Amino acid sequence: MACLSPSQLQKFQENGFLVLEGFVSAEECMAMQQRISEIVAEMDVPPHCRTEFSTQEEEQLRAQGSTDYFLSSGDKIRFFFEKGVFDKKGNFVVPPEKAVNKIGHALHAHDPVFRSVTHSPKVQALARSLGLQMPVVVQSMYIFKQPHFGGEGELGAGLEPPGKVDATFLYTEPLGRVLGLWIAVEDATLTNGCLWFIPGSHTKGVSRRMIRAPAGSAPGTRFLGSEPARDDSLFVPTPVQRGTLVLIHGEVVHKSEQNLSACSRQAYTFHLMEATGTVWSPENWLQPTADLAFPPLYT
Repeated sequence: MACLSPSQLQKFQENGFLVLEGFVSAEECMAMQQRISEIVAEMDVPPHCRTEFSTQEEEQLRAQGSTDYFLSSGDKIRFFFEKGVFDKKGNFVVPPEKAVNKIGHALHAHDPVFRSVTHSPKVQALARSLGLQMPVVVQSMYIFKQPHFGGEGELGAGLEPPGKVDATFLYTEPLGRVLGLWIAVEDATLTNGCLWFIPGSHTKGVSRRMIRAPAGSAPGTRFLGSEPARDDSLFVPTPVQRGTLVLIHGEVVHKSEQNLSACSRQAYTFHLMEATGTVWSPENWLQPTADLAFPPLYT
């Protein structure tokens, strides 16, 4: 089982992140990649990506379609694409599997392969060793980090500046109740966009929040506050091998650079919230729905 040792626990509390090598087996990584290949092969591309727009009004409708598609993705399996992968008529200019930026945000709820990874006995044991009493799964994403143009950042709507904290997007009261579990499905290297962290930055709170804008407005989210200027030299790279799990405190500052290599850097990531005594902000873009309340991690 994947219980943390006292020294690992201390390291996580001091740094705000923790690298657990070999957490997921090669077979589990292959099963996730295989399943994702099937999901991509069967995907329906959303109409707002497919349609040719000429007038300003049509462009606004496209933006609204994109906004609605994102904002209503919390309880679904949906596809988000790299820029410039469609031609004017909405056809792919690269193979579809090379066009996807990420799939979100409810693989953990709707797909048996990802549900079993998310709720695995070792993930449950890990959460228990962190002292989580009633953790719930709030979202999941499969991130492709495509070769040569896999964008920066890991979360949200692709709007974040270099270095961000997950609680900007997934805000709770009190803070400190959100935890990211990031699984390297492929090796993450310095050239293909591994994670970087500012150790100890999780004690500084949250200075910027992404909230839902009033219904029907585009874009559907806006930011309150701003990120402080950060010294880039404080970031520490965290290259890891396939099968590594990286624990990420909800307020630790982290980033990933563009993928400049010829290889993708696929990862499966999901977020837990300690539900006991916690208020999930009603302003967060992501909200539980009638179809999908945040499912308990412990089964």
